[in-house]
Amino acid sequence: MNTVHQPSFVELFTQKLVTVLREGYRLADVRTDAIAGLTVAIVALPLSMAIAVASGVTPDRGLYTAIIGGFIISALGGSRFQIGGPAGAFIVLVAATVTAHGIDGLILAVLLSGIILLATGLLRLGTFVKYIPYPVTVGFTAGIAVIIFASQIKDLLGLSLPGGEPGELIHKVPALALALPSVNAAACALALLTILLIVGIRHYRPRWPGLLIGVSAASLGAALLGLPVETIGTRFGGIPHVLPWPQLPPITYDKVVEMLPSALSFALLGSIESLLSAVVADSMTGRRHRSNCELVAQGVANIASSLFGGICVTGTIARTATNVRAGARGPVAGMLHALFLLAFMLLAAPLASYIPLAALAAVLATVAWNMAEKPAFAALLRASRADAVVLMATFLVTIFSDLINGILTGFCLSALLMLHRMAEAVATATSFHNEDQADIQPGEGRKRYDPGQASDRDIVICWISGAFFFGAAASVAAALDRIGEQPKAVIFDFAAVPILDSTAAATIEGFVHKAHKRGAHIIIAAADAKVRHSLKVLGVTRPMVRFAADLKAAVAAAHAAIAAEPKA
Repeated sequence: MNTVHQPSFVELFTQKLVTVLREGYRLADVRTDAIAGLTVAIVALPLSMAIAVASGVTPDRGLYTAIIGGFIISALGGSRFQIGGPAGAFIVLVAATVTAHGIDGLILAVLLSGIILLATGLLRLGTFVKYIPYPVTVGFTAGIAVIIFASQIKDLLGLSLPGGEPGELIHKVPALALALPSVNAAACALALLTILLIVGIRHYRPRWPGLLIGVSAASLGAALLGLPVETIGTRFGGIPHVLPWPQLPPITYDKVVEMLPSALSFALLGSIESLLSAVVADSMTGRRHRSNCELVAQGVANIASSLFGGICVTGTIARTATNVRAGARGPVAGMLHALFLLAFMLLAAPLASYIPLAALAAVLATVAWNMAEKPAFAALLRASRADAVVLMATFLVTIFSDLINGILTGFCLSALLMLHRMAEAVATATSFHNEDQADIQPGEGRKRYDPGQASDRDIVICWISGAFFFGAAASVAAALDRIGEQPKAVIFDFAAVPILDSTAAATIEGFVHKAHKRGAHIIIAAADAKVRHSLKVLGVTRPMVRFAADLKAAVAAAHAAIAAEPKA
């Protein structure tokens, strides 16, 4: 493959907004981005309030976060399509911080986390986030989904708890079970109505704003029928119709030291969540984000959010994906989404008082269901015992301990298991060399790559050598992104790959899906049985790919496939 271009400091920290404007941004692009921004704002409006309520703060703080933080992330970020705002992943951390330290402590922690994220990006440490293994991200995301859903059971059922709701799942479930006799039938009906509308609209009319329609219908029904359910108005007294003036929270040395652990947790989780969201946008569009520039934007956004009384802001996967599907051309869509949210708050703030909390809980319940990567979770359980162990350890520790411990546990297990697999591979290769070398003839076995094979401009040959695991997956993904759309066939030569883990297999799967959509032929050569199994479990199967015994056979198959294409 071609020599990797090393980006300069200026390239690494140039905002995507500047890049898009340099490329030429026309009136047609503004119209397209305005439509995408409005679409995302309609999704973000109920979601931002729901996340704030679930986090133990007032719904207006969720809107402040989406407006201020969302605008800055799009304006300064390193992703064309990233949408910033409050995220469900922070619900548990924010709620625990509010309970232990109050609102002022939370705001200070958000401010400090912004400073940490800013420093992380400027020191170019965002690159290291790419080393998080695939089973860790899937287990972590599924764990967050369970936590979010559990946090909404009280409002979904309209339960009345004698004391405060416990934060830890192991204590929360018994408390909710004891409160089941207090179920509110009206709240259950509104929650069910909201979920059915969201799911039905997503299935039959995917372009319609299902979240907003579901919440609006539930609010209208509750108001017209006078149902005895809690609303934003009865619990919080409504939301303001203007943004507050920016101000610093109370800052003392002792308070900074006290809030530093929470700030570090916010920063770590925010960096992971935002860069995962940027990677999702990359996989959907074929673009490449600038991770360190993105972290700088996240840092500035969190600092600004704290000044306006907002909570943690980060890149949000669901809203970013919605932005891409709505046809966004660049960061202007995200900036307009924030302005649309501001307009909604200024004009429709009184109406928010009628929104039932059961409807907002239903919104988060559907978000939790959708964010859990169920097919990937099941595939990793089948992939290998090592992947299953990492996945379940991350999942369970995330649920029963906390998010940060879940990530650290999964990463450490992945590293240890990878070292074990590499040691086994070295031992096998040594035995093979000592005992069976006499049986190997020239041209057989794992020989070195021959550049002479790559003589056809329509065929790209990707030769990968050595253990292909989570530590190398991001570099390979970046190289694959530079292939572009010219080749009619891409061949992966795995003759020199003794180990391929699930993160590497997911990287290949993502590229294969994009290449298959544009009509390119993908052929995998010389992969042994274990490598082929890892690929197939993660979805790299026919008809998207073909497998060949060696590189020579793969090249011949590529020529045949190209020759069989209908002539234009």
